[in-house]
Amino acid sequence: MTKKEITIGMLGCGTVGSGVATMIRENERELTQRLGVPVRIDKIVIRDLEKERGTFVDHDLLCLNIADVINDPSIDVIVEVMGGIEEAREAIEQALCAKKPVITANKDLMALHGHELLRLAHENSCDLYYEASVAGGIPIIRAVEDGLSSDRISGIMGIVNGTTNYILTKMKEENWSYDEALKKAQELGFAENDPTADVEGFDAARKMAILSTLAFSMEVHLEDVKVSGMTTIKKEDLALAEQFGYSVKMLGFSEHDENGVDASVEPVFLASSHPLASVRNEYNAVYVYGDAVGETMFYGPGAGSLPTATAVVSDVLMACRNLLLGIGGKRNPNPMYDRLIKGEENQHAQFFHRLLVKDEVDVFSELTSIYSSHNASLGSIIQRPGKEQGEAEVILITKSLSRKNHRQIIEDLQASYSVKEIISQYRVEGGG
Repeated sequence: MTKKEITIGMLGCGTVGSGVATMIRENERELTQRLGVPVRIDKIVIRDLEKERGTFVDHDLLCLNIADVINDPSIDVIVEVMGGIEEAREAIEQALCAKKPVITANKDLMALHGHELLRLAHENSCDLYYEASVAGGIPIIRAVEDGLSSDRISGIMGIVNGTTNYILTKMKEENWSYDEALKKAQELGFAENDPTADVEGFDAARKMAILSTLAFSMEVHLEDVKVSGMTTIKKEDLALAEQFGYSVKMLGFSEHDENGVDASVEPVFLASSHPLASVRNEYNAVYVYGDAVGETMFYGPGAGSLPTATAVVSDVLMACRNLLLGIGGKRNPNPMYDRLIKGEENQHAQFFHRLLVKDEVDVFSELTSIYSSHNASLGSIIQRPGKEQGEAEVILITKSLSRKNHRQIIEDLQASYSVKEIISQYRVEGGG
């Protein structure tokens, strides 16, 4: 029987959910034109009926019980924007088992349980879409899954957290301290009261796990992503980076070759000539390397009510179209390759080191010995006076070496009589 309309049940109505409700209401004619039938929200599950929701939400649609939405036979599509993990997971599983397509913006859930949820969707011949879980309004998941599906993707590098990019932009351009930039980000709503997930790299790591799984057709788990936070970044390092032709960025990386996948999130000295170096404030950008297409970059707002809602509503359209055509759940959720994550001996990068050393004659020979003993060649080395008498600062940029050798170098530097402190260390990308 041909459907005369499609009804949506929403789980949650916070920042993203309110944006979704607004877009569906205001774009009703456009959505009808694209699908051939009207789309309307029939029920919205919220936690507090007394909370003010604004004029965009019809209070007659609100309810408190998730089961009232999932078990309602008149509801065709479920939109999960409630956040959290366990309750959301249970709700999505119930919806998929009821053979209802689901759209989610939940990056935490998809990073941890996306593999099994996608398989469950396939088993029940319905769709699970999650474009909004990575990079807000940038359609990066659809680009990787569909637009670049004919190519072999070898690497992804990107700014996938707007909070950290905003902080670094203000530290560089306004000479703010880390604490000043973080406070302003919180005032503007770019950062949570507890910013740990952002500034320690956990939020970006979840997104890189999701992107890596898609790009390389391999299950890449959250624990496979090496994570280093940005809280140790010093203003002096930003100035030093500029002197060497770099910008400091908090980047996610994922690379794939015959040895497996190497995924990480970390502060990076990025060559100022690289397109990602010009991405400012809360914006996101993802750089994709394909064997055939070469290098492509996707840029846009990484968060916010309406940008993220745009991704959700786009997924709603896809799910509704498949529902009308009777082709939901046809995508194969099984990865092409077995999970293979590189060990540190196969993870390679360049590194920047800033050392405080004793100002003595034989220091350089000892440093050279440490680096050469671990097969590390130096691209550049500079010495300058320290702040105290008898001290000197040594700045080094290595050529590419394994993370295993890099770790061993750091251990030897920490044990060295001549090295008083490792002031800072960064991955280096792009040549400078």
